[in-house]
Amino acid sequence: MDLREGMISYGARSTASRNARCSSARATSQPSRCHARRMNPSSISPDRLEHLRHLEAHLAEQIRGQDHVLPRVASVLHRGELGLAPRSRPRGSFLFLGPTGVGKTELTIAFTRYLAGHDKLFRFDMSEYQTQDSLGLLLGGKLGEVGLLGLTVAKSATGTLPFDEIEKAHPRVLDVFLQVLDAARVTMANGEALDLSGFYIVFTSNLGAAELLNLQHSSFTTMERHVLTKAQRSLRPELYARISEKIVFSRLSYDVQLDIARLHIGRELALLRGRGFDLVTDETVVSFLIQRGFHPRLGARPLRDAVEKYLRGAVADALLAEVSLHRGEFVVCGGELLLRPSQRTVPTVAIGG
Repeated sequence: MDLREGMISYGARSTASRNARCSSARATSQPSRCHARRMNPSSISPDRLEHLRHLEAHLAEQIRGQDHVLPRVASVLHRGELGLAPRSRPRGSFLFLGPTGVGKTELTIAFTRYLAGHDKLFRFDMSEYQTQDSLGLLLGGKLGEVGLLGLTVAKSATGTLPFDEIEKAHPRVLDVFLQVLDAARVTMANGEALDLSGFYIVFTSNLGAAELLNLQHSSFTTMERHVLTKAQRSLRPELYARISEKIVFSRLSYDVQLDIARLHIGRELALLRGRGFDLVTDETVVSFLIQRGFHPRLGARPLRDAVEKYLRGAVADALLAEVSLHRGEFVVCGGELLLRPSQRTVPTVAIGG
């Protein structure tokens, strides 16, 4: 399964569509009455405890090349899930820093799904909140409107709120985050207060990414210091100080992306198997895909796209050619990715490389 499936995103929408959504919530949503239930440490079931014990191992299966990140994230999540976070604040807060495509969003999706389910992540793109007017989009611009944040709390009192590219947000929007991090509450245009104490707050940013990519021969400690210094100078000090964990993600080496290619291929094969196609591959296919998807600066996103493009493209061509795919194999031949049945009595189907 693609980690992105089921994620609710509040970015890249038309202004008219957003305003309609905000207005429609006037009479139907009362988010101030949604109060998160904090776990009492003494009431946690043995099954839930066992689930939490496997959290870090689960994240390690989903995220590659960021081993230094996972223990720190798991520690915050454990405290939040065990009811040990302050009741007047969010369950936990993070600032994820690093180049694009290194796993910041993937990690957020992975831990949210493991802890809360597939429908508990509500993503906000801060490139959509660069003007003062965008504050109304977030909290409601007129009396009676609740805004997109109010709509989120109306849907669920718990989950994760990722705010991507936080450095692009307008200063008035940043003021809202000060309230959220300090008291887990924010007042909407209609005068009601949202309770965000049941959420994890995740800010992502590419601040310092150029330095991280250019300091290729420096130690990670040096690169981390440069990125954190850049972030501290760029973000408001009072906002930076309120975030629980500020974590710098490493750039992805060729070997790590090779491992990620295998991970994506495994997910694609599992997806196809669930649709009745028993397909296999080998290391020559991995090499074929890494050659077309590896990018030292864009991280794993081009690689993921290459895996989806070539594997799904081959399957689509085979279906159109009425080739039996109940059992088949991907092979590389003549610079092309081929999908053929395990029994060679049916013609081979090719997709260009």
